Amino acid sequence: MLHLRLITPADRTDDVVRLIEATVGTTHLVVLPGAARNPAGDVVMCDVAREAGDELISGLQALDLDRTGSIAVEDIDLSLSHRADKAEAEAPGEGADAVLWEGLTEATHEESTLSATYLAFITLATMIAACGVVLDNAILIVGAMAVGPEFGPLAGICTALVQRHPRLALRSLTALLVGFAAAMLVTAGFTYLMDGLGLFTKVQLEAERPNTNFIYRPDAFSFVVAVLAGIAGILSLTSAKSGALVGVAISVTTVPAAANAAVAFAFTEYRQAWGSAEQLLLNLLGIVLAGTATLVTQKYFWRQRRQQT
Repeated sequence: MLHLRLITPADRTDDVVRLIEATVGTTHLVVLPGAARNPAGDVVMCDVAREAGDELISGLQALDLDRTGSIAVEDIDLSLSHRADKAEAEAPGEGADAVLWEGLTEATHEESTLSATYLAFITLATMIAACGVVLDNAILIVGAMAVGPEFGPLAGICTALVQRHPRLALRSLTALLVGFAAAMLVTAGFTYLMDGLGLFTKVQLEAERPNTNFIYRPDAFSFVVAVLAGIAGILSLTSAKSGALVGVAISVTTVPAAANAAVAFAFTEYRQAWGSAEQLLLNLLGIVLAGTATLVTQKYFWRQRRQQT
């Protein structure tokens, strides 16, 4: 269930209440006349089944409530109510399958912002991966993949393409490109430092490295895994199963490929650098294509379900 807290201009309250009452899957409607001070107006609260949430939010936006008042949405972790159970049963579909498009856009907007924290995480992840490729340590590679925040901008690109948000697309693409460029540049400098300290050597990089040589040797499976991870990642976002993102993060070779490319370039091992760049681009492409296709499919099926009901 979702909890909506609305601030409505007094002349729009009746329209908002009628919309809520007409939406299947709503309950616990509360109206507090004149309770809001900034902006001034009435406060309207209700609970709605997640599968009916997007329809209700879209209707509220059609009433310009996002401009003239306020729409706040919260997840309800526990609701002990027979009326809530009845509302969920009446709403079409399953809550776990529902997509809140405005919530998805907002979440990806935050995750795809080029901030100091984002740059710090992607840079640290790439440096950890650099240690992993030189030492041929799979544990460090997995750790770096878990730390990397690059799925946020990738999800932002997918969402922007489906929802036609050019600003989100530009923001996400900027975060992705600038983030990887900065991380690889710092990692190259880190490689020179470690080489000067005698901790990294070109001999280590050129060794067979049975645990990590897949990073610079892309193949068909690289693209297949990226596609599967893209689908899983988008589903985890749209169904609020955020815990699954950890599995997505450690299944795709993006940060390790960037790290291997930076280290290889620093040691003038251009064959590995090119192979790693191919691996990186192949994985990014697979995630974006699969994620976008998943969102398009979800949007189509929910539109069909609405038309049937």
